[in-house]
Amino acid sequence: MSKAFASQADLADKKITFQQLSPHCWAYTAEGDPNSGVIIGDRYIMVSDCTATPSMARDLIQRIRTVSDKPIKYVLLTHYHAVRVLGASAYFAEGATEIIASQGTFELIAERGAEDMQSEMDRFPRLFRNAEEIPGLTWPTMVIGGGNPNIGEVPGQLTVDLGGVRVQIWSPGNGHTRGDTIAWVEQEKVLFSGDLVEYNAGVYTGDAHLQEWPATLEALRALKPEAIVPGRGEAMIGNAQVNKAIDYTRRWVETLFSCAREAAAANMDLKAAMAHTRKSMDPVFGQVFIYEHCLPFDVSRAYDEAKGLKIPRVWTAERDKEMWASLQD
Repeated sequence: MSKAFASQADLADKKITFQQLSPHCWAYTAEGDPNSGVIIGDRYIMVSDCTATPSMARDLIQRIRTVSDKPIKYVLLTHYHAVRVLGASAYFAEGATEIIASQGTFELIAERGAEDMQSEMDRFPRLFRNAEEIPGLTWPTMVIGGGNPNIGEVPGQLTVDLGGVRVQIWSPGNGHTRGDTIAWVEQEKVLFSGDLVEYNAGVYTGDAHLQEWPATLEALRALKPEAIVPGRGEAMIGNAQVNKAIDYTRRWVETLFSCAREAAAANMDLKAAMAHTRKSMDPVFGQVFIYEHCLPFDVSRAYDEAKGLKIPRVWTAERDKEMWASLQD
């Protein structure tokens, strides 16, 4: 039976939680929807991942204003995906002057940001309500490890002083994309991982580097965080709980890629590779949020990488639907 495309049937609003994790760090989560993080200093505020639309961003801003009136000066893009970045314009009215991203993310925006924007709008109609407010692609003003002379550049790691709290920002390695960037508040042991880590939700790997991802996860584990805001799923408090989220993500990635390598070695076609992967993935992950949305995109990318395609292919709205249709019964 044919399933509704991606998340087009997911139209019910989610319960939003705005949770304090430490003296300066907060998590904005919504039952498996994309998360955002907030770091509130004595002078400035930083938001990590700025939601899909200005309308959604204003909801986050409203919650921030219940606990602080400081200017939201910094916005961090942990990666380039539209559901994470297209709400950025709402922060300019709140004092934002810097949009921070890695060189990898900057390059991906330039290379495939427009295609990704249309693709994700079609995949997630609920998240892109009021999309007419989006002024266009979100471009960073400050690039970590950058090579573009027209925008601000910083070395491979950036430390931002918000007043009373310092935030370290860098790219720990390839994983969810080639531009993944984290925010780390070392003094409070709080990690904002973006989609490098998920918990009890689908792990989207359509633009991933699956073979490299586990090593990147271990680099995050080595920080010994005491709290984490994952890309999706609830915020986790305590090192054991953080490791639980890292383990969950690693199990997804390794199971998926192992199945893809088996399928490639057996010269299966994509539909057969999907069926083969389901035998291992469905019993473990089949009930989590956006599993059925993610899996076709994940298998497509994993199969490509297993066949030797190192650089993920660009997803377009047309390619999305062609792939989806090809995998339906």
